[in-house]
Amino acid sequence: MKIVFATNNQHKLEEIRQILGPGFEVLSLNDINCHDDIPETGKTLEENARMKAEYVWKHHLSHAETPIFADDTGLEVDALGGEPGVHSARYAAIDGDGSQSHDSEANMQKLLRKLGNNNNRKARFRTVIALIECRGTRSEEREATLFEGIVNGHIAHEKSGSEGFGYDPIFIPDGYDQSFAELGAEVKNKISHRARAIKKLADFLKGEKVKR
Repeated sequence: MKIVFATNNQHKLEEIRQILGPGFEVLSLNDINCHDDIPETGKTLEENARMKAEYVWKHHLSHAETPIFADDTGLEVDALGGEPGVHSARYAAIDGDGSQSHDSEANMQKLLRKLGNNNNRKARFRTVIALIECRGTRSEEREATLFEGIVNGHIAHEKSGSEGFGYDPIFIPDGYDQSFAELGAEVKNKISHRARAIKKLADFLKGEKVKR
């Protein structure tokens, strides 16, 4: 099955392709000649995922039969009131300190600095996927189907591991004593938030009943 993933993030693409397997041909935004600056102004992960999927469908796929999905992921830390949450990818940049959006190192350092020596280091990664099955004409309204994946864990006191991306070096999932960056892609792609959301998406596309 051919499906478009609303991203040009190579790390995400590789991860999604590994999780979905050979039964799916996952196209990126580059593959459909979408080079737009897609808005991500939602206040929640759900809003952002839906916004991205709807934008790509309306502007690039409204006459196609290819499904489109978009995701948004947030790291939610209990002791920080759920931060960085929807701002995870640009956490350091929102303070105007000169950091660039998607600067993983700056994001991690800010989080570790704010958390300090707090003993409550509980956290969770949450991914929300919005799917639009593209059929019909541009004028038709398309309702996105949402899928959620969550993995609970805690924040380490310092970085460890070299694999993965984003906050992987400081997030240790429940049941493990290593960070996502130490566990590697094979383990992460079985237990991660994104893997759980993608499994629900794949089951849905295959016609299986899914608890979203």
